[in-house]
Amino acid sequence: MAANNSDATGAALIDKFGRRVDYIRLSVTDRCDFRCVYCMTEDMTFLPRKEILSLEELFLVGKAFVDLGVNKIRLTGGEPLVRGDVITLVERLGELPGLEELLITTNGAQLDKFAKPLRAAGVTRVNVSIDSLDAERFKRISRVGKLDKVLEGIDAAIAAGFEKVKLNTVIMRGYNEDEVIGLAEYALARAIDIAFIEEMPLGEASDHAREETTCSNAWVRDTLEQRFELTDSEVKTAGPSRYVDVKGYESRIGFISPVTHNFCGDCNRVRVTVEGRLLLCLGNEHSMDLRAILRAENFDESRLREAIVAAMDLKPERHYFYEKDHAQPVRLMNMTGG
Repeated sequence: MAANNSDATGAALIDKFGRRVDYIRLSVTDRCDFRCVYCMTEDMTFLPRKEILSLEELFLVGKAFVDLGVNKIRLTGGEPLVRGDVITLVERLGELPGLEELLITTNGAQLDKFAKPLRAAGVTRVNVSIDSLDAERFKRISRVGKLDKVLEGIDAAIAAGFEKVKLNTVIMRGYNEDEVIGLAEYALARAIDIAFIEEMPLGEASDHAREETTCSNAWVRDTLEQRFELTDSEVKTAGPSRYVDVKGYESRIGFISPVTHNFCGDCNRVRVTVEGRLLLCLGNEHSMDLRAILRAENFDESRLREAIVAAMDLKPERHYFYEKDHAQPVRLMNMTGG
């Protein structure tokens, strides 16, 4: 593939609402070794190999965004650590001039093996998804996951010396709503942050109605305040979390509330799915096919950059979760990129 460093290099990615995009979530696989009930159906059909981007193509996408001023890349999936030889991609992305943060979101089950190599390759922060501290309940939510492997992975990530390790938890009524305090205590005792995430209506869940299981983060915060003294934090991150400080502890608790608190006004993010679809919004289908550009006979990097710049005009103002007058996304989370 020919390289061509011209016109669009260095151009800011600004959408028609004046928001600057400086953060991408790059999915490296739609596959996962778990089958979490809010993310996937139990009997999933995954993309054929020929339809997913190669590691080289994923690198070119990441490089194009960094050339355009993006300074933060989060690797997602599926489960990114099931992608063969993913460390080589991490190493190459980690060497990109101008990239300030390289992050990964994982279910943690393979971090006992990968924590140190990821840190050595340039990953600065790790988010680990964990929805229960009870082994049987954890297996019910993940369908196949083993809690002890995830706990070992969290310990390995802490020991590896990442700048930050954070836990992500989806609270679902009828599944784990009684573990809010216990999960917070687990994170705070280890001096790591935890973020509670409202379940999002992405695709149709196969074993529950999302409207019946979604817990608002207002309820989660009220529950936490029965145990902790919380104050709104003045610290803001590049992501959608809104944090609170916890009296007596170093770490913080975050809330990601896409259903009850629309945070689209300052959105600085886009996603690229593993088949090369540039998603301009988590909750809408506005997108551009980057794979076709990557695989064109006359491909060069400038055309990829130009397409990404042009795609900013497709970014919608906001999402409309659960609003009946608007179409809801049909893709599941593993296809979206976490």
